[in-house]
Amino acid sequence: MAEQTAHPEHQAPALSEIRGRADRAPASKPDAAVVRDALGVGIAVGLSGFAFGVTSAGSGLSLLQTCALSLLVFTGASQFALVGAIAAGGNPLAAAAGAFFLGVRNAFYGLRLSQLLALPRFVRPFAAHWVIDETTAVALAQPTRRSARLGFTVTGLTLYALWNLTTLLGALGAEALGDTEAWGLDAAGPAVFLALLAPMLRTKTERGVAGLAVVLGLGFLPVLPAGLPVLVAALAAPAVVWFKGREIADSPKGGERESREGEER
Repeated sequence: MAEQTAHPEHQAPALSEIRGRADRAPASKPDAAVVRDALGVGIAVGLSGFAFGVTSAGSGLSLLQTCALSLLVFTGASQFALVGAIAAGGNPLAAAAGAFFLGVRNAFYGLRLSQLLALPRFVRPFAAHWVIDETTAVALAQPTRRSARLGFTVTGLTLYALWNLTTLLGALGAEALGDTEAWGLDAAGPAVFLALLAPMLRTKTERGVAGLAVVLGLGFLPVLPAGLPVLVAALAAPAVVWFKGREIADSPKGGERESREGEER
């Protein structure tokens, strides 16, 4: 029987397809590099738990309440918002509501990370507690699922352990110092929050949301009870997105795109 040989023209597409898949395959990252980056983020942010401990103790919360917030809530922005509103004499329910809305963003992070990490079902409830800004940023920066899992785990473990330890030390230190306002330590919380927020504002839209939120929060601060201005400031996000959408729609390119979509329909 004569041996059948495929023509080169039929072999070329198969070879090009294999090469294309190889080119599109994500490049692996050494575990040591992933761990180094994760530890850097975890340690840098975890140390700011000291400021939260000082702020929480200075606002009147007990040592047990302060440590419980870091153990059970574990999302810095929400924790600072809660104790800040309480320190200003706000209603605890309003303060909790403001902290809750700040923490809602973690739910959206979880939706993305659930697809990226694809963790076993029995692990997900425990991993959900570590879904915060820093763990999400480290995980999303990795090229493969394996490195994303490693980065998420190392960042979460380092940050959770160090944040709770420094929270305890900060609360104990505040009790030893006495009046935190006399030392100016009541400004530590807002300063750390701004330091964490500023590097995240990369686009004009993000900076616009932050700027409008500041205007709304400060504008309503004298007229609303403590804890409510942060809820009003949350309206900055949909407002900026709406104006951004109108700007795109009113632009020449936006109008051309809308007309093309209408013709296709």
